[in-house]
Amino acid sequence: MSAQTPTATVKAFLAAMEKKDYARGLQNVAEDCEYTNMPAGMGTVRGHAGIRQVLEPFFGPTLENEFVILRESTTGPIVFMERRDRHRLKDRWVELPVTGVFEVHGGKITVWRDYFDIQTLFAA
Repeated sequence: MSAQTPTATVKAFLAAMEKKDYARGLQNVAEDCEYTNMPAGMGTVRGHAGIRQVLEPFFGPTLENEFVILRESTTGPIVFMERRDRHRLKDRWVELPVTGVFEVHGGKITVWRDYFDIQTLFAA
């Protein structure tokens, strides 16, 4: 049986993150993955614990997440995904245009960077 394509690995990760299923999602991520949430000024975190440290507080108030993939492109191990990340809070949906750049090796995400306009997030 062959390994998943890089695109399938990223999509499996995003599908699990929509449900805040960190255990399942992180199965698609290398133990030493480098994650940078570019505009947030948080710097880069590494590994499963670092990723959870960023995502759990961000997703904490969300009741539901939806990652709408608008465009995708894959060249070898590099996957670009233009998304509209939708987060349902108690009183409304918040939408954020995001472009994610992922590097996948051996069926695991080894590098992940998300790019978005921080002012769009603050305005929401």
